[in-house]
Amino acid sequence: MAGTPTHTVTNQPPPLVGYDVFTADRALAEAVDRYTGADVLDEVRAELSALGRAVGSAQVQEWAVRANERPPRLRGHDRYGHRIDEVEFDPAWHRLLGKGVSAGLTGAWRRPSGQVRRAAGFLLWTQAEAGTCCPLSMTHAAVPALRADAELAAEWEPRLTSTVYDPQLRPAGQKPGALFGMGMTEKQGGSDVRANTTVARPLAEAGTYLLTGHKWFCSAPMSDAFLVLAQAPGGLTCFLVPRVLPDGGRNVFLIQRLKDKLGNRSNASAEVEFDGTWARRVGEEGDGVRTIIGMVAATRLDCALGSAGLMRQAVAQAVHHCAHREAFGGKLIDKPLMRNVLADLALESEAATALALRLAAACDDGGEQERAFLRLAVPAAKYWITKRCAPVAVEAAECLGGNGYVEESGLPRLVRESPLNSVWEGAGNVQALDVLRALRREPGALDACLTEIGRAHGADHRLDRAVKDLFTELADLEGVEGRARRLVERLALVLQGSLLVRHAPPEVADAFCASRLGGDHGASFGTLPGGLDLEAVVERARPS
Repeated sequence: MAGTPTHTVTNQPPPLVGYDVFTADRALAEAVDRYTGADVLDEVRAELSALGRAVGSAQVQEWAVRANERPPRLRGHDRYGHRIDEVEFDPAWHRLLGKGVSAGLTGAWRRPSGQVRRAAGFLLWTQAEAGTCCPLSMTHAAVPALRADAELAAEWEPRLTSTVYDPQLRPAGQKPGALFGMGMTEKQGGSDVRANTTVARPLAEAGTYLLTGHKWFCSAPMSDAFLVLAQAPGGLTCFLVPRVLPDGGRNVFLIQRLKDKLGNRSNASAEVEFDGTWARRVGEEGDGVRTIIGMVAATRLDCALGSAGLMRQAVAQAVHHCAHREAFGGKLIDKPLMRNVLADLALESEAATALALRLAAACDDGGEQERAFLRLAVPAAKYWITKRCAPVAVEAAECLGGNGYVEESGLPRLVRESPLNSVWEGAGNVQALDVLRALRREPGALDACLTEIGRAHGADHRLDRAVKDLFTELADLEGVEGRARRLVERLALVLQGSLLVRHAPPEVADAFCASRLGGDHGASFGTLPGGLDLEAVVERARPS
């Protein structure tokens, strides 16, 4: 309908829909080309392009809206009063989660260039609907933890890396694929998991226990199994808790309530209690933190990837809007001040993508040098990228003006989601302290990071000066805890700068180094200095 004399719609951008989100993201596509083996590159490009078209489709976008408008609901009891502890999801949630599983987002461990292709897919899928990324991430990340027990890994890994999604609650051995959740924190301890009070009592069968206690945050409570921490006779230990027992009976898994969260509304997070809950030990007694740390490292990388994805979608929406919206006699994208804002946002997004994909490539490599690099770079990247996500999302919403404050634009959902990854898997202080721990205990980690940064030595004087400043910070570790965030921020920025100087177009690297490393930047977005090719930066970020 064309409208009425009093209501003719003009100057509204068309929906950003029906496009390939992967190929439209030049920074991501170039990173995939850079880190993917030549023998599988065509296959990986085709796979990610197919996923990108799904993310950009009207159907998937509608599923995402429905899943967030109709959040999960706890059904504690059936009609007869029997306790069932089930969570009901809208059908759109199952369609989205099934699509993520079928795209291989839990199957990185057995494929060539598996971490890079899966990381790129995860970054894409976050832009479709971030809630489903929680169970996808934990299922993917459970594999390295389970490998502490060869028997458990042989039993569960094929299920976790499957591309078949089965939402039914039944024994995992009868399902073509399975999902994992996690329960580490308790109400009295939070990130201090050694303060956990959940008790594990050994049974006669070797490796089996009964758990009594609680978990304050249990992610994705309808998963097939969970990795949890509990106090065994030998100390804090990792356990596998199945939702359904092999004989078909329900394990004791008492869901007390679902969390009413700021964002991530489509996904269920629960408070659960264990009361004689059957579990299998993973690793040795007393090695709980060491066993589960492989899962934590993988989910921390997913936090960085997820935030990079949210930033990319926010920037894409802002640039798309400004490319079509006219004001004061021309397109918004052509106005010098708006162009400055968009370019500034684009720099943050590209830097996050470049660093996150570099970490995924290190996971694929698996060599000693790359493992050392990851030990320091993962918590630093997790800290910085997730911290930058919220201001990027808020500024991008502002680019749409009042339209960005309206739910239908999709920007409010990104804004609500944007702080999550900074909190999940250890908030900012936890990451900063973990960097300090690595610096003190693993000198090879710093050497590996400095080697990576040094590959750009001499290419940009602002980067070289920032590296010298980092050395100054590192030379004085007396009383460093109080300035740990400052140190980690500088480490992340010089890592990003080194990557962009080597791999990004000159106009992107120049603008990043001038603003983030050279100090020619204000306290808000849109304060880039003069003399930069901002038009080229914005055009590179524009989704075609």
